[in-house]
Amino acid sequence: MSVWNWSGFFNYLTNAYILEGVFTTIWLTCVSLLCGLFLGFLIALMRRSKLQVVRGIAWFYIWLFRGTPLLVQLIVIYTALPQLGIRFSVVEAALIGLALNEAAYLAEIIRAGIEAVPEGQSRAARALGMTERQIMRYIIMPQAFKVIIPPLGNSVNGLLKTTSVTSVISMEELLRRTQVLIQEKFMVLELFAVAALYYLILTTLWDFVQRRIERRFGQSTAAVGLTEKR
Repeated sequence: MSVWNWSGFFNYLTNAYILEGVFTTIWLTCVSLLCGLFLGFLIALMRRSKLQVVRGIAWFYIWLFRGTPLLVQLIVIYTALPQLGIRFSVVEAALIGLALNEAAYLAEIIRAGIEAVPEGQSRAARALGMTERQIMRYIIMPQAFKVIIPPLGNSVNGLLKTTSVTSVISMEELLRRTQVLIQEKFMVLELFAVAALYYLILTTLWDFVQRRIERRFGQSTAAVGLTEKR
């Protein structure tokens, strides 16, 4: 009895059902990242607020979502909230869970990037009559962005793989579709190998894009590491 079926492996490597799952994984990552970035930026600004209550709310949010597993968060959003009359579809629950979880990590990355910019530059800009919004837009964020890029790129890489957790609420992404085919075809090794290969391809492509972005903005991961050590 053969343990491995090469024809089955190559057949499912180009299977339309699997490829649709790959596409779902990609757009789920992109949408979750954009929502997470927006919310994370707001949380980062709240962490720097002069109001203790605002800082406390931001701290509690980060503490909660970084301290609990994404799996638990998804289950609460999809299965527990309906008991309170709050219902979301599978897609909505997956996007909300991923975005809220990712925002907690991105908020700290963004905050660290902002605080890496010397305070003296902000004071000088205020002396020139610039508003706080102008200072953030033209002085702080362009410099902070260079510091943010490497850890942000690593977050994207992790988010690509983390989307697989949404399979527990039946989100039709790559892993979920792989599991469905395994139940039908009983090709466990071959189908999981196909899924793993696609995840590897996606993360490798993103690594290439990340390096290009880092070179474009003149800030490598190594340079950031040296800065952190100082």
